Amino acid sequence: MPRLEAGGAPGSRRAATYRIIFHTDTGWARTFDVALIVAIITSVAVVMLDSVAAFRAEHGEPLRVLEWVFTGLFTVEYLLRLWSVRSPKTYALSFFGLIDLLSVIPTYLSLLFPGGQFLVVIRVLRVMRVFRVLKLAQYVGEASVLGNALRAARYKISVFLVAVLTIVIIVGSMMYLVEGANAGFTSIPIGVYWAIVTLTTVGYGDIAPITPIGQALASFVMILGYGIIAVPTGIVTSELTAQARVGTPSTPTRSCMSCGTHETDPGAIYCRRCGVALA
Repeated sequence: MPRLEAGGAPGSRRAATYRIIFHTDTGWARTFDVALIVAIITSVAVVMLDSVAAFRAEHGEPLRVLEWVFTGLFTVEYLLRLWSVRSPKTYALSFFGLIDLLSVIPTYLSLLFPGGQFLVVIRVLRVMRVFRVLKLAQYVGEASVLGNALRAARYKISVFLVAVLTIVIIVGSMMYLVEGANAGFTSIPIGVYWAIVTLTTVGYGDIAPITPIGQALASFVMILGYGIIAVPTGIVTSELTAQARVGTPSTPTRSCMSCGTHETDPGAIYCRRCGVALA
C-alpha cells in the first residue's frame, strides 16, 4: 500500500481522525479497528443468511435493514478515510482503498441490479486489517522468505506442472480409447478430467473404468499420484531451507594459535585439541 500521510496540521481534527483510522498506537485506534472487524464479519454473515431462501422468507426485512445500516457505516468510514489523508487519490487507488470502495458499491448497485447485494461478501477481504490489531508486522520477514522460496522454485515447479499436464493428457487419451463412451469416457477432455481427479487422489467416483486394462491403468495412476503429490512439497521445502541458510548469521569462530583448530563454542577458554588458551 502506498505511503499515506495525515491531512491537516498536527493536532487538528483531520490529523486526529487519520491517527485513529490508520494507526493502532492509541486506545481509540485499537477500538476502532476491532469494531470495524466485528462489523465486517457481522455484515458478511448477514449477506450469507440473506442468501438462504428459508431464512430470508422469515427474516427478510430485518436482514435488509441491517445490510443498509452496515453499508451506511462503511460508506461513512470510506469517506472519513478519504478526508483524513493528505492525498485522497493515493488512498482511493491503493489496494485497501479499492477494497473499501468495492465493499459498499454492491449494495447501491442492488437498487439497479437485483441480486447484486450478494457481492458484498468481498468485505471479508477487509478483515486483513486484523493483522494490524494483532501486531503481526514481525511476520513480514517470514512472509518474504516464503515469497523468495516460491520465486526461486518457480522454474522447477513449472517443469513439474508441465510433466503432470503431459501425464494426464496421455492417460486421459488412453482411457478414452480403452474404455469408450460405455464407461462414461465420451471424449478426451472427459478422460483428462478423470486423470486429474485420480492423480490428485480426489476420486469423485462419477466416472470409473470397467475393463481390466482400464482398471490396471487406473491403479497405476493412483499409485503415481501419491508420489507426485510429494514433489512440489519437496521443491518448496528445499528452497525454504536454502532461504533460511541465507538469512542465518554464521557462527563466529576462533582459531587456536598453536594448532589452528577452529573453535565455534563461544564459551570455550582452551583449545579442545591441544589445550592452549584461546585468544
